[in-house]
Amino acid sequence: MKKLFLALLLVALAAPPAQAATQKRTVVYYQTQYSNGATGTYVSPKPLLDRGTGVTDVLVAAIHLNDNRIVHLNDHPPSHSRYTQMWQDLAAMQARGVNVIGMVGGAAQGSFARLDTQFDTYYPLLRDTIRTYRLNGVDLDVEERMSIAGIRRVIDRLKTDFGAGFIVTLSPVASALWGGGNLSGFNYEDLYRSHGSKIAWFNGQFYNGWGNAGSTAHYDQIVNRRVIPANKVVLGVLTSTANGGSGYVSMTTLKNTVTSLKTKYANFGGVAGWEYFNSLPGGTAEPWRWAADVMAMQK
Repeated sequence: MKKLFLALLLVALAAPPAQAATQKRTVVYYQTQYSNGATGTYVSPKPLLDRGTGVTDVLVAAIHLNDNRIVHLNDHPPSHSRYTQMWQDLAAMQARGVNVIGMVGGAAQGSFARLDTQFDTYYPLLRDTIRTYRLNGVDLDVEERMSIAGIRRVIDRLKTDFGAGFIVTLSPVASALWGGGNLSGFNYEDLYRSHGSKIAWFNGQFYNGWGNAGSTAHYDQIVNRRVIPANKVVLGVLTSTANGGSGYVSMTTLKNTVTSLKTKYANFGGVAGWEYFNSLPGGTAEPWRWAADVMAMQK
């Protein structure tokens, strides 16, 4: 009887927690650190933790590798005093299990062209930034032309330098994941075939005409190609009508879509929101409510 008890105990200890197996990603992009312009009010990400939203990943945007060999977070070096409180808040969130991921690139051009053609000069700047701020990963938002060899080299080096547990994500427009329109210059299905094991997930942009989150149709279109599985596709949406161009869907519509997706796909990858500071329904006063509502949708 004792042997049986010990055996059952060992099995229980070895098994992962049930929540870890079922929890969906709730990803929040955090680019506006100060509302109302450069001299405005600091927007802390910490309410996402303090309010118990269940957020899993905060993507700090946007890291730029400038042609003067200086790294910027938006318009200032990440070491600037305006970011001191932010890094402290993010570290507190990390200590409680939230992944803090640096988003590289985005709409501003140049970072990936430099990584593609001047890798030995610009990759060390990215590597040292990751080390200095102890990031859990990077989100590669390639919105300019880059070779597939170049993006493979970046991913390979990140994994070599930071290990298997380091999170590497990419944020293509959704259509790029079903072989359609693409802003990156390389084929994402080809990238997944060669480097899928090194990519944690894709934050697909299902808005601005590149995809739609109003139904499951475009998400289904990706999964039905049988290249990139559902657990690697996060439904990226706008969190407010004020963010970006077009394609915002209401929280009611989003809930319907997410409910259908988690029913269709037990391994549905989760939801990402662009961006944090003015997320509806709470707006600038309570932007954390978006993440709390999205997490509730996924339970």
